[in-house]
Amino acid sequence: MKHIRADDPDGQARWSFSSQQATLRRLDKAYASFFKRVREGRAPGFPRFKGRGWFDTVEWPKDGDGCRWDSQPEHPTTTYVRLQGIGHIRVHQHRPVRGTVKTISVKREGSRWYVILSCDGVPAQPLPATGAVAGIDMGVASLVTTSDGDHLANPRHLAVSADLLAATQRDLARKKPRSNRRRKVVSQLAALHAKVRRQRLDGAHKAANALVLDYDVIVYEDLPITNMTHSAAGTLEQPGRMVAAKSGLNRSILDAGWGVFLAVLAHKAESAGRELIAVNPANTSRTCARCGHCARENRPTQAEFACTACGHAAHADVNAATNILRAGLALRRAEAA
Repeated sequence: MKHIRADDPDGQARWSFSSQQATLRRLDKAYASFFKRVREGRAPGFPRFKGRGWFDTVEWPKDGDGCRWDSQPEHPTTTYVRLQGIGHIRVHQHRPVRGTVKTISVKREGSRWYVILSCDGVPAQPLPATGAVAGIDMGVASLVTTSDGDHLANPRHLAVSADLLAATQRDLARKKPRSNRRRKVVSQLAALHAKVRRQRLDGAHKAANALVLDYDVIVYEDLPITNMTHSAAGTLEQPGRMVAAKSGLNRSILDAGWGVFLAVLAHKAESAGRELIAVNPANTSRTCARCGHCARENRPTQAEFACTACGHAAHADVNAATNILRAGLALRRAEAA
């Protein structure tokens, strides 16, 4: 990088050296992960080249090194960020910055640009104690079901927009490559996907906020989401079974956004001083919350639970959430002891 900058003083040397180093670290991380997968005998997944239409984020590792947040503090009403080689850029700041700015990233989403700040020393905002505890079961019919019997709806944002996305995708397939009309449809398709992502994130914030307000301790199942959404297509020698059904289930799981929800819940719980406990999800949906009998036959349908030993009947997700809560409290007591 030093030699490239020295040979190109009016090009690469104009930009921040620290930012270029951060980009090289991302490249090195991608190749290190590739070689690790090769050594472990997994699917290699060779790193894909990202051109200017795919590389959407630039990072500055330190505020003041190639970038400066609030570069014109004397301005009474507007906030600016200064980027080396570009200059001062006005920012529409939607909320005050807390703590000390550590890193700055600039991200492109379609035709919009965002400044993302990572801060140190952000003060916590603890909530008053409620004395309540809950286990939560994540699903597709309901995003979250608590051990108290409450159900938080799954809005299914992708399913709602599926017809419009499919029509736009068909329109894209008919366009001539590298044409202006194709670029226009690509922008429309990106805007639709960005809207679905924002809707999913907004729903995750609302659901997580409702849980954090009501409970001091929240226990959830540590689901292997990546493994659960693997394709069932198989290989030519050993083709998969019920591939279409598994594909639909994978789409529903990803549309629910379990990973996004858990990430948001972890952030809000830490800021509010709540305790979050992860437990092993094995057999939580097959075990009776009353007698402890575990059998596959205990769950005759997706929504019903009927114990074949004691006759206990309940909503399947509520029964699972109760088991999750008990496992979390037992783990908490063991750690305390």
